[in-house]
Amino acid sequence: MKKTVIISVTLALACSGVFAQSVSEKDLQEIQASFKKDASTKAIQNILTVDKDIRSNALNRELQGKIDHYFKYRADVKGITDQHSSGRCWMFTSMNVLRPTVMKKYELPAFDFSHNYLYFWDIFEKANLFLENIIATTGKPMDDRAVVEYFKNPVSDGGVWNLYYNAATKYGVVPQEVMPETAHSNNTSQMTSLINEKLRLGGYTLREMTAGGKKAKDLRAEKKNILKDVYRILALCLGEPPHEFTWRYQTKNGEVKELKDYTPKRFYEEITPADYTPENYIMIMNDPTREYYKVYEIQNYRNTQEGINWIYLNLPNEDIKAAALASIKNNEPMYASCDVGKQFNRAEGILDPGMYDYESLLGVKLHMDKKARILTRQSGSAHAMTLIGCDTDGNDKPVKWEFENSWGTAGHNGYLTFTDAWFDEYMFRIVIRKAYLNAKAVEALKGKPIQLPVWDYMY
Repeated sequence: MKKTVIISVTLALACSGVFAQSVSEKDLQEIQASFKKDASTKAIQNILTVDKDIRSNALNRELQGKIDHYFKYRADVKGITDQHSSGRCWMFTSMNVLRPTVMKKYELPAFDFSHNYLYFWDIFEKANLFLENIIATTGKPMDDRAVVEYFKNPVSDGGVWNLYYNAATKYGVVPQEVMPETAHSNNTSQMTSLINEKLRLGGYTLREMTAGGKKAKDLRAEKKNILKDVYRILALCLGEPPHEFTWRYQTKNGEVKELKDYTPKRFYEEITPADYTPENYIMIMNDPTREYYKVYEIQNYRNTQEGINWIYLNLPNEDIKAAALASIKNNEPMYASCDVGKQFNRAEGILDPGMYDYESLLGVKLHMDKKARILTRQSGSAHAMTLIGCDTDGNDKPVKWEFENSWGTAGHNGYLTFTDAWFDEYMFRIVIRKAYLNAKAVEALKGKPIQLPVWDYMY
């Protein structure tokens, strides 16, 4: 078998004109000779061998002081949140978009949701979805690509806006005071690691039961037992979520009021605009690897079994910018996500494609366009934030944009400024009211979603 595979690979390479080749002594001599120790190279080597921070040495001095934090248009937001050492940015961002509405409704000087409450149910529901996916694939081999993907990461903190919608509509939301954060909601790695260990054991057990001839009812009974253990771990680390609550608060005028005997779902329904649904709020994406004006759906990217998957409309950046600017002008902040780690000056809270000039420092070519970065996994959406501001030139063309982050006061007092050029390269998706999209984009929404597998690179 192995000999056959080797011969096949060799023949394939031969047909393509490409043969595997080791580094010869001659090649090595040429490669070594290419490293010319001129004065500038020696100086850079002296610096980098004693200073481990390549980033700070690549800081582009020409940009410093040229990008300010002033914005012509800015949505009315107030207050900075902190997700601490957790991957709940998508949840914080989804809730941050709605916070101004709650503050206005109850005349509050400040407000925050309980992220701990919704996080409990998000992880619990993801556990159920994992187990259902395992039951659905028990007839497939362990090395099946979907099975491998499921077992690789049964549950995690990560997500996108549709997960907030799924969990919030099913379980509701509560104010922060009703279910405060705990050590394990702020630092989630140990808890989720143990839950994943339990789920992998449970998933393997379900597969073994199927192989042993157990029926569907037996698998469902075992699934329920596994979920009881998951619930126990969550309750021990996060506390149990309330079924109903009473919330006392003080208005900005000093008046003390009370919401008595509320359920989380009732609170969600009262603080959420009636049209805040996937029919009216659309996820739009800039993915140059795929055709624009098409709708895509990533299979099984959700938390609740009955919930909606991650669905997005792929659009050119110029369409996305026009819609986002219209939303900001109408005082509507947006859920947004991006590759925040790229070209990010953390000390100043500024992002620009030319912020760090690694090519000049190292003397090597690194540039790839956005399509190449996505396909090679060099870039992808890594963090969600609230898009709240835009500065424009004399022709009302965007120059720079502003995020409200969920990292406490890190950056510029909790906010990040990014240039329009950075938007082009590293912004990925926005959730926006459909009314702000142009006619061509709205028409494209009528198309049947193109299905993408669970291992898709946009996952």
